[in-house]
Amino acid sequence: MVKAAKAGESTYGQILKSSALVGGSSILNIAIGILRTKVMAILLGPAGFGLLSIYGSIVILTQTLAGMGINSSGVRQIAEATGSDERTHIALTTIVLRRTSMVSGLLGALLLILFSRQVSLVTFGNLQHATAISVLSVAVCFGLISAGQGALIQGMRRIADLAKMSVFGAFLGTLSSIPLVYFFRDRGIVPSLIAAAVMTSLVSWWYSSRIRIQVPSITNGMMMLEAGALLKLGFAFMSSGLMTMGVAYAIRITVLRKVGLEATGLYQSAWTLGGLYVGFILQAMGADFYPRLTAHAKDNVTCNRLVNEQAHVGLLLAGPGVIATLTFAPLVIALFYSVKFQVAVGVLRWICLGTIIQVVTWPMGFIIIAKARQILFFACELAWTVVSLALAWVCASRFGLNGVGMAFFGSYVFHGFLIYAVVHRVSGFRWSVDNRRNGFIFLFAITLTFCGFYVLPFFAAELLGCLAIVGISIFSARTMINLVTLDQIPFRLRRLLARCGMVPTESAL
Repeated sequence: MVKAAKAGESTYGQILKSSALVGGSSILNIAIGILRTKVMAILLGPAGFGLLSIYGSIVILTQTLAGMGINSSGVRQIAEATGSDERTHIALTTIVLRRTSMVSGLLGALLLILFSRQVSLVTFGNLQHATAISVLSVAVCFGLISAGQGALIQGMRRIADLAKMSVFGAFLGTLSSIPLVYFFRDRGIVPSLIAAAVMTSLVSWWYSSRIRIQVPSITNGMMMLEAGALLKLGFAFMSSGLMTMGVAYAIRITVLRKVGLEATGLYQSAWTLGGLYVGFILQAMGADFYPRLTAHAKDNVTCNRLVNEQAHVGLLLAGPGVIATLTFAPLVIALFYSVKFQVAVGVLRWICLGTIIQVVTWPMGFIIIAKARQILFFACELAWTVVSLALAWVCASRFGLNGVGMAFFGSYVFHGFLIYAVVHRVSGFRWSVDNRRNGFIFLFAITLTFCGFYVLPFFAAELLGCLAIVGISIFSARTMINLVTLDQIPFRLRRLLARCGMVPTESAL
């Protein structure tokens, strides 16, 4: 039987609704991603795909630096103002956010043009890519403008618009970038990144323009005060993003220098696939959970309950997909890329272990952000950065490409223990009984599946993985059904569950 959710005691229905909405758009994005990555991999090969990933890392790193975290802090400020219905504050934050995103976009483009030679020298060890890197400044500019528009939509919790924006942006970006690579191959990589950024910016502008803000009388002093608040909190976000992107960039350089450009492409392929399924869960956290948690940041009891509920649902949703990726890694690699990328199977499995820990630890990290503890947030991210880089250097030197995946997993094990200790001190957070129980169940199933491919014959390991997928999927489905009332389950899904015998037949009517 389905247990009724008591009013004011849980938000499972809301979590599942937002996860389904964002997850639905992510499924479409995954389909688009399959097409994009498959075509790019075939047209460019591992070496060209590695070059694409390095250029992409340069763009993201520059955006993180020039963006100054204003987009993320803007989400928090707008969510906080929306929760208290302060229209003047909402309008003020919106205006500042839009203007600063334009300024940061131009600043980011200028930075990349000025330091293109230095970036090329640090990344590739020569100046051959300096011109291409300077041209990437266009992608940086449009990307930051798009991020500012998306932050406004997210802060107001217009989840449907956010989902549509994501899908249409990805579709138009793919539609415009593939022909460029098809006709120009490696020379089309930079134009393809620019085309995707421009299309995403146009789509985000369309949806953000639908938000009508009544602009009150705003003085320059009010503008400066709001901009100062955004920058103060934004610095912590920028530092975190810079360290995260910096780690990704540094690891790609490490792989490039120690193993080669082809290995960089193999690592990028595994990195992309490892986070593909889990990505929609993390996107749902950022899209709906973060603004919702911010509204209750001063209430530790509610705050901790929301985190436990989000982690509970996240684990139930992510577990089956992670086990499936572990089991069918060779097939997934062949489907998304080509047989030339099969060497990436091992590193993909290690990355999958790290992503499941991400799903569990991310909600805890939002406690620090929601409470605006900038220094503490910065310290945690700095500790993770140091450990991550150290592990990547050591493991890549000793184990090659697979070592980079091991380092990713090890860094998030460290991150999980660190964040738990911090949030326990900040808000008194503890894992709920349900989360502890489910954690052990999923840990056992994932460990069994992963180790099976190292100690069993291939077909026996595949069979074991398939059994784990079926068992965990049934467990997850039944558990999630019991978290919500029947009316909170979409009608078509309710009919499917009724046919499977998981809910009463009359509930599907």
